Amino acid sequence: MPRDWDAATYDRLSAPQTRWGADVVGRLELRGDETVLDAGCCTGRITEMLMSRLPRGASIALDGSPAMIERARQKLVRFGDRVEFVVADLRLPLPLDRPVDAILSTATFHWILDHDALFRNLAAVLAPGGQLVTQCGGHGNIASIESALHELGHGFAGRKHYATVDETTERLRRSGFTEIEVWTNDAPTSIAPNDLEAYLETICLGDHVAEMSPQEAATLVSEVARRLPGSQIDYVRLNINARRADGASRGPR
Repeated sequence: MPRDWDAATYDRLSAPQTRWGADVVGRLELRGDETVLDAGCCTGRITEMLMSRLPRGASIALDGSPAMIERARQKLVRFGDRVEFVVADLRLPLPLDRPVDAILSTATFHWILDHDALFRNLAAVLAPGGQLVTQCGGHGNIASIESALHELGHGFAGRKHYATVDETTERLRRSGFTEIEVWTNDAPTSIAPNDLEAYLETICLGDHVAEMSPQEAATLVSEVARRLPGSQIDYVRLNINARRADGASRGPR
């Protein structure tokens, strides 16, 4: 399974991810009665936005972190059984008992190294003609943090996958998607100086420090933070709009 997260700290600091998620939710074409999978729901902030667009529908909030799912349960309790919670690994076939009408995801796919398996697993639970609308880190994402880690003698390769537009387009096609649109945008983001080290430790460097002692982790995070100009993180976002093939596209009616 993927690593567990500090869900409370993530919830407090994830304003950039929430902002990007609002854009993803806005790109979905919905009537309001669909079932939508939030693939990598984190603490449920994006699922909450999604539910405002599904007054007669439902969502499946899925994440690999039990702590994230528990936080999401607390946040989304008012929706009752219209939100289903699933702890699952996107690298493996997904344990859903029915197809979904759409899938959204924010700031998640770059944590998965095998994007071929990822897209196959998503296609397998998406109804024909269903939408895939996502955003994650793309090629060149957080390059300044990667550079700082190399300066400090810490490897970066093999921990995250920041894919290109071309390779993502081809992977989607091979996995059975059509109407494919893939693009990147720069999203430089300033983090409040008082929050920067907590943000780096929880979000950007969580996989690097997970097995370190608290002192080692604090030293690494502090050194990376010191190397970032103006407390700014050079995010690059990879965006996907696509549909599963073998079905007619369905827009709002």
